[in-house]
Amino acid sequence: MKNRSLWLATMGIMLAITVAASFIPTFPLLPGVGYIRYEFSDLPMLISAFAFGTPAGLILAVLSIVLNFFLGGAESGPYGMLMHIIAIGTYVLVASLIYNRNKTRKRALIGMLFGIVAMTLIMIPANLIVTPLFLGIPVAAVKPLILPAIIPVNLLKGLLTAILTFILYKRISPLLHKWRQTIG
Repeated sequence: MKNRSLWLATMGIMLAITVAASFIPTFPLLPGVGYIRYEFSDLPMLISAFAFGTPAGLILAVLSIVLNFFLGGAESGPYGMLMHIIAIGTYVLVASLIYNRNKTRKRALIGMLFGIVAMTLIMIPANLIVTPLFLGIPVAAVKPLILPAIIPVNLLKGLLTAILTFILYKRISPLLHKWRQTIG
């Protein structure tokens, strides 16, 4: 029971960090595509998936995005919440599954690279399906945005998250590994 309580406490701390990070001012990644912004909360989600496993990272991603929505932090409403869950959920899933098989720097880089590609690819049909449903616009209005906006923004977002995760994870991994050993 002690390990379960410690795991819940650790996930609670990571959730608090992720929600706090969601209130760091965001910024658009490409001029003219201001509605797709970089979100710093993606960092602790991916770091948690690397440190505590894929399920922990995915649970943290969904809980923090939904909690952020209910706290009023999601500027784009339910649409943005859903799109963020799809995007970062895909990234976290793919990157952490690859990394957690053999935890090396090389596997982290490979995992993040495949995570970026998977996120970018999944956001094409997500935008073609979800955007028209939520925004009431025709698919024909979304299609012209795929190449000049959707693909490059998701690639940039994923790359920035990968670079920051790579820099930060090495610095905080001793603490995370200590927590992981304590919770079993």
